[in-house]
Amino acid sequence: MLGTLGRGAAVVAFVYAQATFASAAEIKVYSTVGVKGVVEELAPKFEQASGHKLNLTWSTAALLTQRVQAGEAPDALILIKDNIETLRKDGKIAPGTDSLFAKSIFAVGVKAGARKPDISTVDAFKASLLAAKGVSYSDPASGGASGVYIAKQFERMGISEPMKGKSKHPPAGGFAGSLLVNGEAELAINSKPELLSVAGVEVVGPLPDDMAFTVVYAAAVGAGAKQAAANALVKFLTSPEAQAVFKAKGYDPG
Repeated sequence: MLGTLGRGAAVVAFVYAQATFASAAEIKVYSTVGVKGVVEELAPKFEQASGHKLNLTWSTAALLTQRVQAGEAPDALILIKDNIETLRKDGKIAPGTDSLFAKSIFAVGVKAGARKPDISTVDAFKASLLAAKGVSYSDPASGGASGVYIAKQFERMGISEPMKGKSKHPPAGGFAGSLLVNGEAELAINSKPELLSVAGVEVVGPLPDDMAFTVVYAAAVGAGAKQAAANALVKFLTSPEAQAVFKAKGYDPG
């Protein structure tokens, strides 16, 4: 109990130091679904400690980036490093506010209790993909990092054509692992934390050999945003309290 109270006090002190208790504000946040589970868990802690309210919009990092480039103006952005860098070059990020806070590997998952395929080498992974009745990953057309990357790997392995009929995509903002649970797919490829966030999914392991891939997440304050409040949120994501939750959910430090 004392430990919990101590951690809560630390969060309050941290947010107080960052936000200096400016008047309460609603923070418009655009966030990638890649960190949805953790951000949803952290949001009430941040709100209680700071007095600010988070208004969260979820989608793929690519689609959210396009929306900002088209003129939308969130106060804070929680995206993938490359997207934050693109928006900074476009003048859509407040200078000096971007921060790396977590990273995650791509992995293969199956429905809990199902036979685990051999993914120990690229050749073994290729054979397992071709043997599966359905393979779930984010739709490359949406710009999702896993979808774009996996489509390129299918091309590299020379299996793009046979995989067309096997490929299953979750709805925008959904998780590839959910299609394992409902029986639409036998294998899912996604970031490890996203796979772990779906009840009834087991992680087989990371992509093999030189296919291994890591997504790096970053946050920043939008240009023209409520600086004090939005910056407090960005800083909070790197706090010990937040980092402990990211670690528990399968992420590595940024």
